[in-house]
Amino acid sequence: MAINEKYTKPYDPSLYEKDIYAAWEASGYFNPDHLPGERSENFSIIMPPPNANGSLHAGHALFVTIQDILIRFHRMQGKKVLWQPGADHAGFETQVVYEKKLQKEGRSRFDMTREELYDEILAFTMENKSFMEGQIRDLGASCDWSRQTFTLDDKVVAQVKKTFAQLQSDDLLYRGLRSVNWCPKHQTAFSNLEIQHNERKDKFYYFQYGPFVIGTARPETKFGDKYVVMHPEDARYSEYTHGQEIEVEWINGPITATIIKDEAGDPEMGSGVMTITPWHSGIDFEIAQRHDLTYEQIIDERGKLMSIAQEFEGMPIMEARAKIVEKLDAKGLLVKVDDQYEHSVPMCYKCTRELEPQLKQQWFITMKPLAEKALAAIDSDCVHFVTDQHKKIALHWLNSIEDWNISRQIAWGIPIPAKICTDCDHGMVDLADAITTCEKCSGPVVQDPDTFDTWFSSGQWPFTTLNFPEGSEYKDFYPTSVMETGADILMFWVLRMIMLGIYVTGDVPFKDVYLHGLVRDKKGQKMSKSKGNVTAPSEVADVYGTDALRMGLTVGNTPGTNMNLDPQKIGAYKKFANKLWNISRFIYTNVETFDIASYDTEALSPASQKILQDFHVIKTDIADDLQHYRIHLASEKIYHYIWHTLADEIIESSKASLDDSATTDARQDAQYLLLTLLGESLRLLHPFMPFITEEIWKDFPSEDKDLLMVTRW
Repeated sequence: MAINEKYTKPYDPSLYEKDIYAAWEASGYFNPDHLPGERSENFSIIMPPPNANGSLHAGHALFVTIQDILIRFHRMQGKKVLWQPGADHAGFETQVVYEKKLQKEGRSRFDMTREELYDEILAFTMENKSFMEGQIRDLGASCDWSRQTFTLDDKVVAQVKKTFAQLQSDDLLYRGLRSVNWCPKHQTAFSNLEIQHNERKDKFYYFQYGPFVIGTARPETKFGDKYVVMHPEDARYSEYTHGQEIEVEWINGPITATIIKDEAGDPEMGSGVMTITPWHSGIDFEIAQRHDLTYEQIIDERGKLMSIAQEFEGMPIMEARAKIVEKLDAKGLLVKVDDQYEHSVPMCYKCTRELEPQLKQQWFITMKPLAEKALAAIDSDCVHFVTDQHKKIALHWLNSIEDWNISRQIAWGIPIPAKICTDCDHGMVDLADAITTCEKCSGPVVQDPDTFDTWFSSGQWPFTTLNFPEGSEYKDFYPTSVMETGADILMFWVLRMIMLGIYVTGDVPFKDVYLHGLVRDKKGQKMSKSKGNVTAPSEVADVYGTDALRMGLTVGNTPGTNMNLDPQKIGAYKKFANKLWNISRFIYTNVETFDIASYDTEALSPASQKILQDFHVIKTDIADDLQHYRIHLASEKIYHYIWHTLADEIIESSKASLDDSATTDARQDAQYLLLTLLGESLRLLHPFMPFITEEIWKDFPSEDKDLLMVTRW
């Protein structure tokens, strides 16, 4: 064959990557139904659907790289392989992104109807979704785009609503007044997993409350405090009886307070006495529930004091706090102030505003029965965690699981299919939109305006995308082979998929769990726009090439640990790509007249046979690494083999045999050896660096040659 002119110039990824991806996609080989040859064993991965609200970040590039490596490896192993792509509407996350856009335009979602807001976010999301899919293609993802799924597709929405109804029929769903985490800015509740806790120092105030001294960091909640709680065995207060009433002077005058004896009272904390505000504290609400106490709202949904606060009505709580303390001090009720009170404050993870516990009617899933089946699946290794530490975290969380609030007070998401009674607040699941009166009190009903927590819909992702229960994809590929995603969403998503997957289908959604860590900047700091240290995958790939980026994300990146993304490291793999390009140029130049198909391998020298035997050991070792998710080791081994063994040793030692003065036997021995090692090295390297290997493979002399992506390992 004649040496291609392209090898006379350094490898330029920009000249080849777009065309190569187009050829892959045109081949139809991303679709498991179109793969060549007999393929009796299946392998599948469900892509964690990226949020369709912006560009991909470094974490996306990592998951695309890891999953594509596994997909390409198993496809080349002769398996029927499905990589199911998708995109997530991302509920609250996307609505927050869009609200920022509205703010820049001088608009607010509170000036729009829910329908108007939904329609605008939908248009915004679909535009970003298309852009994001292009970015995934640019990373070389060999996923089956013909099966691409969106979390708002009709089939997904229908199944999510069906699961909701199934939970009710199995007595695992209830709607009730509970204390929830409420964001005064975004006007929605969150589950406990979505809270960001910040450690900080605040003032802690001690007040005289009748004969008792009580302490609080939040005096603004104390307007409604009319119950005094103490431990029933606290000897200091044995003279007081449960239910006893006492008169006390308080913020806005005298009130009647009631003694409550409850084990929640902590004799070791302060005076051992506390007053409770059930509407604005989960612990206080539980005490009130146990003793059938009344409660009143003090702070409204926007973080302002209500009419019970009298002259402080309408004030934001942080503005009112000092004035309330000043009033209590003037009445002689301030005992002391601790300026160094250290405590954990629940914050909204998006706006970092302090969350306000509020009592809200919400839909909850009773999680313990679901968790028990997930625990059994993990304990029996039906779901296998690649990393032991994440298995321990999973078991701990499942053993201490709480009921899940799945209601969100936002417009963007899957509407909850339920009716609410306007008289008694009773909630009724209504898939057919047929309920007209309340089943409890016969009162009028309205449509529930809330949407599902996005994790409730994405928690059903594996079986909904595979068209449960009758779809051929579900029958062929469920349970999927591995769930690969970020360690930071283990509880948010992975464990919920396991629980809901077992609950709905009776089987686990995936067999293995591979969790990767965060991608940080070169100094090990978390990437953020405010720090200006965000590295976009496209920026890196434009400079160094996609293959170099993929290797930089892979080599040395052990499962579950955070990694630093250093452009210099990626630059080193651009040099490696050039090294491979030059190796190919040398070999192709020296085998122009060699016909490998007619070469008698019986004539191969013992030395060359030994080199091929050694390579087979390395090849087997790398395959074993990939089978067991040691991707970081496999990538490093093939890198070192090509650079140091093939280039530095074997090619260098073969040059004498390729010289014009060498015998024909020696030359053909070297030609066969080098061409074989190049072809095998391209196969091994292809999952990691698919673009350059596919481009070099085009020139490989072989009969009945297909694309490298489907060439057997």
